[in-house]
Amino acid sequence: MERGRNMSDINNDNEPIRFGRRTYLDISLILALIFLIGFGLVMIYSTTSYSAMVTYGDKFHFIKTQALATFLGALCMTALTFVNYRVFRMPVFPLVAYFVSVPMVFLVKTSIGRVSHGAARWICIGSLTIQPAEVVKLAMILFFAYYLTKNANKLTNVKEYAKAFAWLGIPCLIVYKVTDNMSSALIIGLIGYVMIYVAGKRPNYMYIIAIAGFVLMVLYLTTGDSFRSERVEVWKHPEDFAMGKGYQTLQALYAIGSGGLFGKGLGNSVQKLGSLPEAQNDMIFSIICEELGIFGAIAIIALYLFILHRIYIIAVNAPNLYGSLLVIGVFTHIGSQMVLNIAVVTNSIPNTGVSLPFLSCGGTSSIFLMFEMGIVLGVSRQIKGFRT
Repeated sequence: MERGRNMSDINNDNEPIRFGRRTYLDISLILALIFLIGFGLVMIYSTTSYSAMVTYGDKFHFIKTQALATFLGALCMTALTFVNYRVFRMPVFPLVAYFVSVPMVFLVKTSIGRVSHGAARWICIGSLTIQPAEVVKLAMILFFAYYLTKNANKLTNVKEYAKAFAWLGIPCLIVYKVTDNMSSALIIGLIGYVMIYVAGKRPNYMYIIAIAGFVLMVLYLTTGDSFRSERVEVWKHPEDFAMGKGYQTLQALYAIGSGGLFGKGLGNSVQKLGSLPEAQNDMIFSIICEELGIFGAIAIIALYLFILHRIYIIAVNAPNLYGSLLVIGVFTHIGSQMVLNIAVVTNSIPNTGVSLPFLSCGGTSSIFLMFEMGIVLGVSRQIKGFRT
């Protein structure tokens, strides 16, 4: 993001809301998304057909649920593409998003909360299952785009930066403490951090905060409670925990290694047949490597990079600061989640539960990611002059 452009060239936030047809729509981004989402459905079916048949007697059990979520997400994305994104600048949207989504996290501790694999991270309303952390991610993008646009000219001193980080710290702390979901808290923090960096006028403050945050994170992981410290030990020596907490990591690495250059072929994974826990969720990238090899993995990463590049181009060309912040928030969400997931699967960082955007099985995540992409495409439709 060009910092000199933030405060003057695109800060036309008093422009009235107008509805109507515009001349630009990022077709290449849409096609890339369609391919990635379609490929995700294929991989989810390939990964889950055996376990679904064994567990539910229906090999289409998981893919039907995911296809429904994808359909609902596609409807949201299509509708938002043709909505002027400036409507979200009205205070009711960001304020309701923030002050509803953050308290929603506490519902995981109530009677409608659902525990899975020892973690309370979901709420169930009838047949609908929602992960509140995913709602918070979208809410933070909407809220911070509004808050930072309104206060951009004030971000010149420590006091104003402290206020911004206070608004960011509250949901991060609540998500982490209530759901014990460090990965989601980290992603929410990264979304807010990057948006504050783009809107602010004191980048040196942000560099200091980044260094301090990294140091504190390392100290916490290495000297904190036994659970976190053990995760670091498992990351360093997974073979020493082969029958315990290192089992999933080792099985994922076996899948990656056995795939070789071009893989065993689509549908021919061995690890998905019960050896690799959560193969369709956090570890789906390892199945991609096993079935399609390093070549397939690189192709998927290249597709992600292309999508992120197109999102970045839309952010740079957004008509105003508000639109730019909305898009850069989505960019950070997708980019950070992709990097964290692949890093976990390849054991580059300690294991923590985070899904792979558009590919992992998960209805809530899919719907909200496509909602965010609808906002991005909506911003792209308002661009009059375009530069790459």
